[in-house]
Amino acid sequence: MEPISAADYHDLAQVSTPRLSPSGDRVAYVRRTPSDDSEYEATVYVADATGGEVQRFTLAEGVDSEPRWSPSGDRLAFVSTRGADDRQQLWVVPTDGGEATQVTSVVGGVGQIAWAPDGERIAFVQQVTDADREADRDLEVEPDFEPETPDPRVVDRTVYRTAERYRDGRRSQVYLATADGEGVERVTTADRDHASPTWGDGDTLYVARDADVADPDDSLATEIRAYDLDSGDSVVRHETTTFQPTLAASGRRVAFSYTDPEQGTMAQTELHLLDETDTVHDLTAALDRTLDTDLGPTWDPNGEALYFGTPDEGATALWRVHAADLATTDSPESEPRPGAVEPERVRRDEWSAIDGFDVGDDRVAYVQSSWDHPGDLFVADADGETRRLTECNAEYLDTHAVQEPEEIRFPAGDAGHETDDRTCQGWVLTPPEFDPEESYPLAVEVHGGPHAMWTTSGTMWHEFQTLASRGYVVFWSNPRGSAGYGKEYMQAIERDWGDVTASDVLTGVATVAERPFVDEDQLFVTGGSFGGYMTAWLVSHTDRFTAAVSQRGVYDLLGFYGSTDWAYKLVEDDFDTTPWEEPAFLQSQSPTGHAHEVVPPTLVLHSEDDYRTPICSAELFHRILRKHGVDTRLVRYPDEGHELSRSGQPGHVVDRIERIVRWFDGYAADRSVPPALERETDAGLTGSADEE
Repeated sequence: MEPISAADYHDLAQVSTPRLSPSGDRVAYVRRTPSDDSEYEATVYVADATGGEVQRFTLAEGVDSEPRWSPSGDRLAFVSTRGADDRQQLWVVPTDGGEATQVTSVVGGVGQIAWAPDGERIAFVQQVTDADREADRDLEVEPDFEPETPDPRVVDRTVYRTAERYRDGRRSQVYLATADGEGVERVTTADRDHASPTWGDGDTLYVARDADVADPDDSLATEIRAYDLDSGDSVVRHETTTFQPTLAASGRRVAFSYTDPEQGTMAQTELHLLDETDTVHDLTAALDRTLDTDLGPTWDPNGEALYFGTPDEGATALWRVHAADLATTDSPESEPRPGAVEPERVRRDEWSAIDGFDVGDDRVAYVQSSWDHPGDLFVADADGETRRLTECNAEYLDTHAVQEPEEIRFPAGDAGHETDDRTCQGWVLTPPEFDPEESYPLAVEVHGGPHAMWTTSGTMWHEFQTLASRGYVVFWSNPRGSAGYGKEYMQAIERDWGDVTASDVLTGVATVAERPFVDEDQLFVTGGSFGGYMTAWLVSHTDRFTAAVSQRGVYDLLGFYGSTDWAYKLVEDDFDTTPWEEPAFLQSQSPTGHAHEVVPPTLVLHSEDDYRTPICSAELFHRILRKHGVDTRLVRYPDEGHELSRSGQPGHVVDRIERIVRWFDGYAADRSVPPALERETDAGLTGSADEE
């Protein structure tokens, strides 16, 4: 068997966005593979839901996404960058054969598409400026049109950039396109961001919109508006609060995500339902888990049951609530009542991550990754039978050494709130051809968020397996602050990102290091985002680690507050303060406030277009390390944002993993390579003259 390497990323296919046909006999999904160092090929495939043939459904041209069946199943809509420019546009292809037709040519790109019940129109969202609307570019744009970059750029918003893009006056607006490509019309025009269009019936479209507050960027207030498409009128059916508006409608019933605005970043997201009488039901009141807004809510085709997903103790769980079991009440809509029944868990495979699902009359289709594969398409029938429809990486997995992790439980650390005998969950991965009589260095990985949750799979599968193949025992965990273990566990790091999480990680490290095959004098640590914060915190507060790689971290909470996107709410909510109220406290909670204490060699990796954790704080952290004589290097990735490790350019994804391994190897006693700083900057990396 061959060892897994970082460069193998080019050979791995990724599966996403499953959608069941109306008849339930076919599943459309997107298959994505790297096409070269800078691009991906993403194509729509269709699988027989009974376990039969899988076929490619769209041409390998551009990047396809969001496949959606028409209500009658005779057509498939999708979003693609194919065509004359690289903007995402709406396309429709007949399902019985034939060429795809481009339905839109709009300036702001297309996303969040939804078929009307009659199959004649498709709702979508695009981002446009007032100037775009005045020139009708939001309805049709010339392929060669390129917006001018503002010079100077004048900022009048609290959050003026996000992901990898400046907003530059753009707002997310909702539109309708005719499915035959005959035209596009506006639904919304207000100076607010709109999201999640969903059809209640043929004449009503529900939309989530920023509420009418002084500064929508500084508020979670969201309106659920019902648009009468015949009259053009709209009414506010309900006002809620949420970080990421998610709607699902069935007639007059609308399910939506809700986040308590009191310290919202630490609050679990709940699932609420607005029924026909405008009563609001809290469907997750009895469930001590946070809603994964990327996984629902989704109604079954008959509008009888509502499905949703949550993180759940190192795995993803799918849940179901039957609407018929929810008794109506006359309580005012401002006072949500608990759901009448507890949600029923319908799908959970130990340690596995579900990355998307859809619901049919008698089956659920879902994409799941587990320790032994990075992701495939599955269906589960109502009778409990489960089938795997794809094996996208079968040939690769048959020839490469994939290791099975071991789950461990260890006591929570001694910092922070009372532990009450609380335990943390983690995993240990050993190298291929593992010999318990030998001694191995330990690579410790820390997740981001901070309120995220890791499994044995998902986007980290390749990185964990690569480190193991390079001869490291790999340890990762879900310390306090992680989602998936209940509200109290998630909120245990209130006003203390550093010591509480660090004490849990170090307790886990000590537990693993007790094993005779772990060389406790060779401990390495890495992590991204909050994991970058924690890596920097650990190496400035303990001498346990030999070397570290800190990635896209939050290093300076005061600077982070002013330069990030909406994530400045993490300071206000997780720390319950602001820079002007407690500057000294925030400095004490920042890795840059302790960076002068760092001793281990520390590599700093960051993306230049990362507007979630802007690179300025990485530069500050790196400079402090250099001023105090620490072996360090700053690696900057151009044209990349915060999602580098998950969806960055393939060449950069490979380079990042290789640099982590090379940095660790240079300080590992059992390796025969010099430190990275003593070599050419690209030596030993894929494609270099000194490639190993």
